[in-house]
Amino acid sequence: MATTSSAPHQLVLVAAALVLAGGLFVLPKGIMKPKESKSELSKDAAATANRDGGGMATNGSKTENSSGPVPATATDNNGPNAAPHTTATPAQRQELTRLLAEYAAAPNATAKATAATSLARRYNSVERFDSAGFYLEQVALAKPSAQNWQQAADAYFQAFSFAATDERVKLLGGKARELYAKVLRDQPGNLDAKTNLGMAYMASDNPVQGVTYLREVLEADPRNEKALYNMGILAVQSNQYDKAVKRFQDLVKVNPKNVNGQFYLGVTLARTGAKEEAKQAFLTAKSLSNDPALAASVEEEIAKLK
Repeated sequence: MATTSSAPHQLVLVAAALVLAGGLFVLPKGIMKPKESKSELSKDAAATANRDGGGMATNGSKTENSSGPVPATATDNNGPNAAPHTTATPAQRQELTRLLAEYAAAPNATAKATAATSLARRYNSVERFDSAGFYLEQVALAKPSAQNWQQAADAYFQAFSFAATDERVKLLGGKARELYAKVLRDQPGNLDAKTNLGMAYMASDNPVQGVTYLREVLEADPRNEKALYNMGILAVQSNQYDKAVKRFQDLVKVNPKNVNGQFYLGVTLARTGAKEEAKQAFLTAKSLSNDPALAASVEEEIAKLK
């Protein structure tokens, strides 16, 4: 998440997607709970922190796998059991079929890149983020630039944030890391790319590298909301609740309307025994949203303080 997404397995996510003030980043489609596994926290953190991300070997949904980018025209993606965020309307399926044909018939690299851009836009509209990433990568290969590499990386990163299996987490996170690294070769001061790269490492075999990148971001921009949030999540993962409290305190100082920051400040304060302060943070989170699911989650957490 520039600055802080969501495929949890064991914990019920309770809050609807919440857009933070200033359009800085989009919160996850739910508030994750502290007893989630480390991999679940990492993926949720990625989705919480960023509104973009995608990958070649999956179709971008939470429930389906494939051997390559799967068109939204696929029958099994649009039936009664299709994931809501991957369902395409008949008009969208028709448009994708047309664009895929244009891409296949493109006579030269320029025409192919133009068709790939249109395809990526349409795949994003039906939330097929990995397919969008694939075609945006084709654009970047034809027209290499930091901007084009980042668009492709962001799409893969979004699909990573929705990944529902360890295999897909590794695949999509790896692809995002590969492309963000290309961005940073051209733009070493790109803090958004570095933050996302750090988050992609959080669910990898080398999370220490992710911490390094996030610390570098905070050295350059101590007010970076996404980096503060994810450093807080890392502290939660390692049961360092005192450190997590400090990160979330810093986050809500930067943006008092950061709903997830307030919620996790409450969670971590509760873990350190500061019950009254935790209650106030939970109530602040509740006051910032009209979502009844978030309100229910806050009441649940407050009840545990008694």
